[in-house]
Amino acid sequence: MTTITTNMNMSDAFDRIVDLPPVITGAFEPVIEELDISNLEVIGKVPEDLNGAYFRNGPNRKFAAEGRYHWYDGDGMIHAAYFEKGKVRYKNRWIQTSPFKEEVNAGHALWQGLQEAPRADRPDMPLKNTSNTDVVFHNGKLLTMWYLAGGMYHVDPFTLETLGTASFEGAPDLHASAHSKVDERTGDLLFFDYGKTAPYMHYGVIGRDGKLKHKIPVELPGPRLPHDMAVTENFTVLHDFPLFYDQDALAAGRHKLKFHAQMPSRFAVVPRYGKPEAIKWFEAKPNYMLHVANAWEEGDEIVMIGTPFRIPRDLAGNIEAEKFAKMWSIMYRDFLYYEWRFNLSTGKTTERIVDDVFCSEFPMINSSYMGFKTRYSYNITMVRESYKQPRFAGLIKYDLQKGVAQAWSEGRDFFYSEAPFAPADNPQSEDHGYLVSFVWNAREKRSELQVFDARNFGGGPMAQIILPNKVPPGFHATWVNSDRLKRGW
Repeated sequence: MTTITTNMNMSDAFDRIVDLPPVITGAFEPVIEELDISNLEVIGKVPEDLNGAYFRNGPNRKFAAEGRYHWYDGDGMIHAAYFEKGKVRYKNRWIQTSPFKEEVNAGHALWQGLQEAPRADRPDMPLKNTSNTDVVFHNGKLLTMWYLAGGMYHVDPFTLETLGTASFEGAPDLHASAHSKVDERTGDLLFFDYGKTAPYMHYGVIGRDGKLKHKIPVELPGPRLPHDMAVTENFTVLHDFPLFYDQDALAAGRHKLKFHAQMPSRFAVVPRYGKPEAIKWFEAKPNYMLHVANAWEEGDEIVMIGTPFRIPRDLAGNIEAEKFAKMWSIMYRDFLYYEWRFNLSTGKTTERIVDDVFCSEFPMINSSYMGFKTRYSYNITMVRESYKQPRFAGLIKYDLQKGVAQAWSEGRDFFYSEAPFAPADNPQSEDHGYLVSFVWNAREKRSELQVFDARNFGGGPMAQIILPNKVPPGFHATWVNSDRLKRGW
């Protein structure tokens, strides 16, 4: 069965652009059709004990806009794959955000991208909230989010219909950053938001029933750009890195990043339901990190694993702050796998490099272990010198207990997606399950849905599900097993 939904009143404005930026061409070319497809061709065999749904969010620009285009500017689109007893169904839908609907009604773009000046006539939304960054499952619905801490959207997990802006009892107009976390053991949604006015950050918890349980201010010295957070069984770790707005540019209405190399990184450790006065701050080396793999408690210590940048230095070992800030505009990516330990008794931070050989990002774990000690993580390997067009080059499995890594890639012709761990039915160990990833196969000029055995990672995909449509590279994904889909949390 194949269903196609299009809006025939819309024209693809990209054919009017003479010099297309790299993130609208090739693998990254946006797709227009909304599809619902079953009876897909499979190379290999889809395991019958893989049951649930893989949801991936990402940028997919509907209309071209004047000015420079950045990959982050694309409108949100959910791509989903539903697995049931060896059969797979694919579906994709636009996330019908309020600004997306405005542009559909107008028939053209109304916002420029983040590299251009914000809309002065829209103080409510100077930059377009695309809700294109992350997706999680909470209270029976998908929740889509935006990296600049805007309003969130609820999406039906079965139809992918946008249900509207996310509203919670006690917090009807809640804004939150993209990396809100769902604790699968309790159903809690833990979130933070940030902005340009004091106190600059808030943190809170929404129960699995959709009711606000907790919210507190987290005072920062000024406006910052935190991206992720970490969660343990009893604590939350919030981030304050020294990469944030250039204050002179911000006063002039422009968004320009500046790395303040003389400032430390700071981490706020707060009890899950703690008051502001319970926050303990820890300092570490200056850096910036997009994504956390996991965190857990070991005695008096909080352990946090993530993928910070490798900060560029000159031949004398001095931080090249301007070069680091410029890396963002050209999408040059160079990451470490890293560990911080925060001692709650002494207030001391210790930190170490876990891996500086592979350049990897977008770490995923068996999400049922979030907040508890994990042995394995599954990351995307990144090409460092991927100017303007990020290269998700392959997948890598880290074994933190043995201190080893195993990678898989089929070469330059393949673009992978963040690959969440999907546990097998009745799993017998932390890594008993699969990895699922949308893959652009430039060699065959097709998109595939690839399934890997997480315990035999180097053996390559055990199933390649051929898609008749393109799935452009995107951002974040989640796996929801069939039991969670049924019970709603």
